[in-house]
Amino acid sequence: MMAFSIGANDVANSMSTAVGSRAITPRQAVMIAAILEFLGALMFGSHVVTTITKGIVKVEFMNDPREVLAGALAALVGSSMWILIATVWGMPVSTTHSIVGGMVGFGIANAGLHAINWNRMASIVISWVLSPVVGWLLAYTVFKIISYAILRKFHPAVAMKRSIPLIIFTTFFIVCLLFALKTVKAQFDRALGWSLLIAAAASVLGSILFRSIRTSGLDEYEYVEAVFKRLQIMTSCYVSFSHGANDVANAIGPVALVYWIISHGNVAQKVGVPVWLLALGGLGISTGALLLGARVMKTVGEEITQLNNSRGFCIDFSTASTVLFASVLGLPISTTHVVVGSVVGVGTARGMELVNVGVLKNILISWFATVPVSALVSAGFYLLMLQFI
Repeated sequence: MMAFSIGANDVANSMSTAVGSRAITPRQAVMIAAILEFLGALMFGSHVVTTITKGIVKVEFMNDPREVLAGALAALVGSSMWILIATVWGMPVSTTHSIVGGMVGFGIANAGLHAINWNRMASIVISWVLSPVVGWLLAYTVFKIISYAILRKFHPAVAMKRSIPLIIFTTFFIVCLLFALKTVKAQFDRALGWSLLIAAAASVLGSILFRSIRTSGLDEYEYVEAVFKRLQIMTSCYVSFSHGANDVANAIGPVALVYWIISHGNVAQKVGVPVWLLALGGLGISTGALLLGARVMKTVGEEITQLNNSRGFCIDFSTASTVLFASVLGLPISTTHVVVGSVVGVGTARGMELVNVGVLKNILISWFATVPVSALVSAGFYLLMLQFI
């Protein structure tokens, strides 16, 4: 249920801008996302997860296997129910924050307020503010640069052809470095070297391929959008694959803990994850993306502001860059919040009147409701389960 909820909601992170800009259709988006999410989870999903999710509940209150078992199940129920409700409403919410809320509910119901690691909670609150603000600022800046350097030129197609090598190099460098650091967990020096090498090769090859795009029947702006369309599809596919690899732990972390307790009868901070459990998490995420992914995708990609391929590329590039910098610096950040912030950044770069403030207000309300609602449901379910264990 948790994996299904994550797939239904978080698929908007990867494919919403591609759909909103008409680079691909909603049907194509959910199919591509489902396949890539599953492959990412199966091929690169963590085989060792931190089961005491995000360190929210202090370790000294996590000793009784029966209570921890009930707490893990309660956290899953509380967070997945809230994510499903938000998905039905079309609201993009942070799945990580939902699980945090579930753990908070369990911790308080089990041992009171002193069971919660409030320093860790403070970093979560910081991420609520930091994520959308950084995403907004970077997307605003990137779109302004592309507008000045390409879109507003007298001959934008000529400016685009001159800029292609730099754009491709920068895009591949960011994507490869982020993948190496966040997904493969490579050392920084090694990741940097390989990323530079791959980006340089992609820049040369991509320049040749993109210059061969047929321009007959296209005006200069259509040519520019055709180039950005191809770049955007690539970045969207990467984000989807990376999400499956990185966020499957959100779905299977508490499940892995339940499996461990049932199998071994004790509590562990970190446990091994069998391949079949990774595959199960990937399958759940893919199924959620297929069945309900289009709802949140429509909100993020179409209802906040109008998108085309160049704007969509700015959003994807800014999201990947923000997540990369946050990973390198060790800053807490929510990808969902970064995506929404980036969409708003591109919208405000064109004019605040082009941003749907009503939709944005509803999204903000859903963000602030995430932790308390998940906590309340989790606490209630935990207290109910205690009657039967």
